[in-house]
Amino acid sequence: MSAPFEERSGVVPCVTPWGQWYQTLEEVFIEVQVPPGTRAQDIQCRLQSRHVALAVGGREILKGKLFDSTIADEGTWTLEDRKMVRIVLTKTKRDAANCWTSLLESEYAADPWVQDQMQRKLTLERFQKENPGFDFSGAEISGNYTKGGPDFSNLEK
Repeated sequence: MSAPFEERSGVVPCVTPWGQWYQTLEEVFIEVQVPPGTRAQDIQCRLQSRHVALAVGGREILKGKLFDSTIADEGTWTLEDRKMVRIVLTKTKRDAANCWTSLLESEYAADPWVQDQMQRKLTLERFQKENPGFDFSGAEISGNYTKGGPDFSNLEK
């Protein structure tokens, strides 16, 4: 079995003061840099369908209403190498048309170039999912790719 699409094609991160976030068709990843040596018991993380809150050592790092809804029961967080917290959220709407333009409703928006690159990547990921025999990981896309690209679902096969 080949590696997942995002491993072959890379990610399009949105850099923030605390780390970065990026997305795939199905998930949103949040990577927060924490002081080296941080222990799991120092972390308070609350994940809800439309809200996220993260504090380390009692200091609030991230808190607010998410850009769109997620499946609360599938959200996870891990402490990696005692220096980074990775939060993985599963999107409720899992298609290329659902490209988050920011992590929270009013904060951590991707700049226009990053938004464009994220949308292109999600569109290619959609093509990969619809055409499993092809490898779109190195493909370039131009033209109509906003909102997930053209809809070919009505075409006869």
